[in-house]
Amino acid sequence: MRKTTRYHIEGPNPLWQMYQTIRFLRVFKNTTVVLVGRYFPSVKAKRWLYQTFLGMNIGEYSALALMVTPDVMFPERITIGRNTVIGFNSTILCHEYLVDEYRIGDVIIGDGVLIGANVTILPGVTIGDGAVIGAGAVVHRDVLPGERVIGSKLQSLTHI
Repeated sequence: MRKTTRYHIEGPNPLWQMYQTIRFLRVFKNTTVVLVGRYFPSVKAKRWLYQTFLGMNIGEYSALALMVTPDVMFPERITIGRNTVIGFNSTILCHEYLVDEYRIGDVIIGDGVLIGANVTILPGVTIGDGAVIGAGAVVHRDVLPGERVIGSKLQSLTHI
């Protein structure tokens, strides 16, 4: 089970009410920074941009490839370890809005992790040191240190 905090909402769906959860100007600023960062070619500058303006904790030598999208609502809840690579067009989410509730959770990515292209990481997930996530995976559970996983069902490569 992912480690998220659940908030039940009455009335229209929580996404319709999101600015009761978080200030519009904060989301606007975060979105602007993320849009600039997604296209920025320097991984050093992108790391600085995200740490300085979004409050993300990104370890030394970690690289977010072109088009990686960190959470625009709660980016400060993302921790990325040292010497980690996050592949092209991946998404790291710390929130999810459902029909009658929303959930918020930290995402912790360890040291020396390799995340393939087009991976989606859901809120409340921890990815252990040295793990490898195959391209296109949906990370919906914790991944153990050194584990290699693929697919939407997160199958371990040691079992395939």
